[in-house]
Amino acid sequence: MPLIGDDAPSFKAVTTADEINFPRDYNGKWVVLFSHPADFTPVCTTEFMTFASMENEFNALNCQLIGLSIDSIYAHIAWLRTIKEKIEYKGMKDVEITFPVIADLKMDIAKKFGMLQPTASDTQAVRAVFMIDPKAKIRAILYYPLSNGRNMDEVMRLLKALQKSDAEGVATPANWQPGDDVIIPPPGSCGVAKERMESAEDGKYCLDWFMCFKKQ
Repeated sequence: MPLIGDDAPSFKAVTTADEINFPRDYNGKWVVLFSHPADFTPVCTTEFMTFASMENEFNALNCQLIGLSIDSIYAHIAWLRTIKEKIEYKGMKDVEITFPVIADLKMDIAKKFGMLQPTASDTQAVRAVFMIDPKAKIRAILYYPLSNGRNMDEVMRLLKALQKSDAEGVATPANWQPGDDVIIPPPGSCGVAKERMESAEDGKYCLDWFMCFKKQ
């Protein structure tokens, strides 16, 4: 199972959009790779509709959504057509899933990413989310049980937080949202800590030597 900071495992796969070669096809892009237990299941249907409703926002952040389950390409196509033609949920209807959905009948990709967990199910992938950066490094991993749907707003928030940290060399506090103040990395020496506390730099404030913020 890959961990945060590891290279994302490479693979080729048939999807509902086309055959993909990962990570080559997504060089320079963020990727949210997520698994779901099975097609034609209610929780997964709500998740896919919600992700689809947010796809343009993910695309605007240079991020590609990619789904996966241990189902055939024909099951995927039939399920996605059913969603578009028949399902209305929380005001969402006629929802077309345009991001790729991987068919992983042999479980090769699910095994590479640790999406199969025997105590949960031998034949279904758990609800895993892998956030992969433009250099194909795994930056965050989220796992949910089969019974509970994911919070897509949190996936989006985390993506924005990671991009903020990369762009400005800062950290984000609990419950951070875009526009909130960010954390300046702690000092590495006593001299720097003293200087930080005494500094009157505009846009910066400290609660203590180790906890300084940058105003947004």
